[in-house]
Amino acid sequence: MAQPEGFTWPGGARAAVSFSFDDARPSQLDAGLPVLDRHGIRATWYVSLDAMLARAPEWKAAAARGHEIGNHTLTHPCSGNFPWARANALEDYTLARMEAELDGATARIRESLGVTPRTFAYPCGQTWVGREASFASYIPLVRGKFLAGRGFLWETHNDPVRCDLGHLAGFFSDAWPADRYVQRIEAAIEHGGWAVFAGHDVGDDGYQTTRTAALDALGGWLAANKARVWVATVAEAARVVRDARGGA
Repeated sequence: MAQPEGFTWPGGARAAVSFSFDDARPSQLDAGLPVLDRHGIRATWYVSLDAMLARAPEWKAAAARGHEIGNHTLTHPCSGNFPWARANALEDYTLARMEAELDGATARIRESLGVTPRTFAYPCGQTWVGREASFASYIPLVRGKFLAGRGFLWETHNDPVRCDLGHLAGFFSDAWPADRYVQRIEAAIEHGGWAVFAGHDVGDDGYQTTRTAALDALGGWLAANKARVWVATVAEAARVVRDARGGA
């Protein structure tokens, strides 16, 4: 096994795993949290503001149980190539407007839940604003405001020595069976990596839906492999990586 030179995960684990979910969808509270809590897994929830506010007491209770509440912007802007995003398209944003999105969401979460988001997830996994001559990455903004920024639609785990904490690799794991998660975790174990999974709804079927049965089976597998795999929120794992680099 090729482990990163000079780096170790807590407790001598061979890899780290983080579960994250976007948008504060109702099924996350109704179906996802009960499964994760039963297995003692604390996840990271990148909340959309209106959905979070609709059930704020439940999200506040989840945070009190050790789950992480993360920033996902105020209004979830994505590319205008998506028809539903054209009234709030990233192509029409500036860095200053995106900074207001980030700061506004942090303030609302702090006000509503009493917690300050420490990590961020890029809506649609898109990391830029503007177009043509005005095109610019907002990853540096995220780096300056958060411990980590989670990407989306990646095909690999994070190398703790080489990864960019401002743009972490995140698997789009909705609809995966349990064995596909295990395959990705085993690859992370082989290389001493950090697998970050990104889902949306939680249930038995449907578009952008993490399967409840897969989560349940995976919880059992992780319990049986706890000597090899450290399960942590995105913020917890990112702090370990940052500190191992001397704060870089």
